[in-house]
Amino acid sequence: QVQLVESGGGLVQPGGSLRLSCAASGFTFSSVTMSWYRQAPGKERELIATITNDGGSTNLADSVKGRFTISRDSAKNTVYLQMNSLKPEDPAVYYCNARGVWSKKDYWGQGTQVTVSS
Repeated sequence: QVQLVESGGGLVQPGGSLRLSCAASGFTFSSVTMSWYRQAPGKERELIATITNDGGSTNLADSVKGRFTISRDSAKNTVYLQMNSLKPEDPAVYYCNARGVWSKKDYWGQGTQVTVSS
């Protein structure tokens, strides 16, 4: 059974940091590209970070470039999103996504809420 379980969301002050984790199970971790999306109320889901199946390449949306970092730990089957210098426009539900490199099949986590407020 495929599972993606996010954790690490919460309330943080502007300028603060959070690290989101997404633990994957039920598939071969090295066969999927991992991404983080976010969705704020009333807005479409936005792709913000992607890391290739071998961890060799990452891509970040302009809105988070220089502040967020995506990484993956193959030994733990986990992908991370390190979020620094959080801004008032960053609050959203953050979702973990796995996409098969060859199958192109998508899997989603349940999401974790990030709130930025003083």
